[in-house]
Amino acid sequence: MQRIIYHIALFTITLSLLACGDKDVSNGQVEMQEAITDARIFVSKAQFKNSDMALGSIEEKSFPMTVKTTGMIDVPPENRAVVTATMGGYIKTTPLLIGDKVRKGQALVSIENPDFVSLQQEYMEVHEQLTYLRSEFERQQTMNAENITSQKSFLQAESAYKTAKARHNGLRKQLQMLHISPASVEAGNISSVVTIYAPISGSITKVNVTRGTYVSPATAILEIIDNDHIHLELSVFEKDIMKLKKGQEIDFKIPESSTETYKAKVHLIGTAIEDNRTIKVHGHLENEEGVNFLTGMFVEARIITESAFAKALPETAFVEVGELIYALQLDQETEEGFYFNQLQMDDEDTYDGFVSLKNTNEIESSLFLIRGAFSLIGDE
Repeated sequence: MQRIIYHIALFTITLSLLACGDKDVSNGQVEMQEAITDARIFVSKAQFKNSDMALGSIEEKSFPMTVKTTGMIDVPPENRAVVTATMGGYIKTTPLLIGDKVRKGQALVSIENPDFVSLQQEYMEVHEQLTYLRSEFERQQTMNAENITSQKSFLQAESAYKTAKARHNGLRKQLQMLHISPASVEAGNISSVVTIYAPISGSITKVNVTRGTYVSPATAILEIIDNDHIHLELSVFEKDIMKLKKGQEIDFKIPESSTETYKAKVHLIGTAIEDNRTIKVHGHLENEEGVNFLTGMFVEARIITESAFAKALPETAFVEVGELIYALQLDQETEEGFYFNQLQMDDEDTYDGFVSLKNTNEIESSLFLIRGAFSLIGDE
């Protein structure tokens, strides 16, 4: 009998132990299941404060409708000058380098040519002949009035004087174009070297010659650009041109050198379509002071045609991972910290530090982590 009681007690204890084991396994599975299903991101209150994180709500912002375009920094034609020689010759001196600043009337290069001597010599000869021919013409004119000389002699004297005078004026003008003083030549000073002066003030952007180079009147010796007044030269596709009008605002960047956004306004819209089906749009900067733009810089621009309101969040609320964009939406706040849901967002318009949102009705909570999201999503 005692043996039977012993076996019954042993069997009961075994069943109890098995039941407890099954309960522990079940509890472990529930806890694991809860850990798996809770994919939220947790941030403690201390971490939130120490990392200088911030929450923000969805705002309604004005987003412009824009025409995206590209172009370059340019100057008006009157602020750009190509320096050439009036007559050909050999470069004798060229002291300037690219980047040097020059003022209008400053000496740039000197050119030497024996033809300059011949021109001055011819001018002196005609100048001396002119005095005699004028005197002879006046004498014949007086004699003709008194019927002392023939009409033929008078006409010959008149023709010789006027021909010499025209030649004298033409040679004088050529000397002035070469910056040679006619008065100095008349005094007997003849030079084989002439100097070319700056037609405008500005900076040297091109130097195409060296000492000893022969230049013809068609040779571009130097280029000078005055950057005191710069503008935008944009190329807008034909399909967008009807949206544009004078006075519209332009936001533009110089992507190769700065992330700053600058302001301009549409000043002129071209009336002819280029071969690549674009139209030139001329824009004036709102503030030219303090900028250090150079002619030829590449520009990315947006011309604002009209505005519309949309729900938006700051750019800092979004994190780009590969080709996807995410934001952290607040799901729950407890005494220990915050629980966030990671939402995939659409790539919408960006303006003035805010990004517009699409389908905001599907977002239950209006609170998002607007500062510090990168450290949470980027570390995953």
